[in-house]
Amino acid sequence: MTMAFWTWMDSPMGDLRLVAADGALRAVHLTERRGDPPAAAYGSERSDEPVLQQARRELDEYFAGRRRRFDVALGAVGTEFQRAVWAALTAIEFGAICSYADIARAVGRPTATRAVGGANNKNPIAIIVPCHRVVGSDRTLTGYAGGLERKRWLLAHEARLVGAVLDGYDPPRC
Repeated sequence: MTMAFWTWMDSPMGDLRLVAADGALRAVHLTERRGDPPAAAYGSERSDEPVLQQARRELDEYFAGRRRRFDVALGAVGTEFQRAVWAALTAIEFGAICSYADIARAVGRPTATRAVGGANNKNPIAIIVPCHRVVGSDRTLTGYAGGLERKRWLLAHEARLVGAVLDGYDPPRC
């Protein structure tokens, strides 16, 4: 059985729980995310784990506006389809948005829009795997496991850094 480690991190959006195993980041959870298992389910608390330190540093840089892409090794566990969707999410440019239909086409399943929504909802690595950049086909903000207020915050944060304001901003599409 794989030994997992976790630590807490402060962020402008509240506390984040970072989880790692096998030298890769497995999860970034917003602490108020519905359905999260208790911390004990993640193994031992250990802030000195190198991948957790790297994830924390990169997230701090993201929140400070100095990072747009992440380099930390990722190891999310999911089905083949979920992993394909999550890989497609990492291809969405900073400050851009995609619709669920865009992602369905990107993974070669153009009619799987609802399934993409389900995979997006199961994304365990919030922020770093940017599921917040996925919106409805009419560009409306749709569900986000961390809450629409946090999704709006993340999109506004990125919009500011690309020199725009979210209200009235028409971000590029993928």
